[in-house]
Amino acid sequence: MTEPKREEQFGVGGPDQFQRLWTPHRMAYIKGESKPTGLGPDDGCPFCEIPKMDDEEGLIVRRGEYTYAVLNLYPYNSGHLMVCPFRHVSDYNDLDLAETAELALLTKRSVTALRKASGAQGFNVGMNLGHVAGAGIAAHLHQHVVPRWGGDTNFMPIIGQTRVLPQLLRDTRRLLADAWPLD
Repeated sequence: MTEPKREEQFGVGGPDQFQRLWTPHRMAYIKGESKPTGLGPDDGCPFCEIPKMDDEEGLIVRRGEYTYAVLNLYPYNSGHLMVCPFRHVSDYNDLDLAETAELALLTKRSVTALRKASGAQGFNVGMNLGHVAGAGIAAHLHQHVVPRWGGDTNFMPIIGQTRVLPQLLRDTRRLLADAWPLD
């Protein structure tokens, strides 16, 4: 059996046996583009800007009265959602009772929609409060809902530092919006 012909990859250094999967869109995340310049809602907070867009443009799956569910622009897995309050708050304890209740409700409905739309077998759900806890945008609280499947972590993210997502975000948004449980 002959080995498949390797395509010449110019500009990657010396030739070797490795193929490269280029993900130049990740550079925006690495450079911190779209990150707030300060702590206030008018300091470029994407979670304050997203609700001003239409749902498709902003990747919003569902809007509530106090919170909304939006696809993560830099997902860990296909269908990675975040539930955010409309109000610009950084700490969970700063949410009022209505916001807390709706954040929990939208999180539950996110899980339901992801199971229906993608057959997710498990979930990672949680918040990183503060930069030291891992929050990429600490000034605006957001809860992650990450769908998981058996075997979804392989060599790509572990060794290759690359995430392979099989679906475009707009297609994922449409599937989840269609699968969202009735209110």
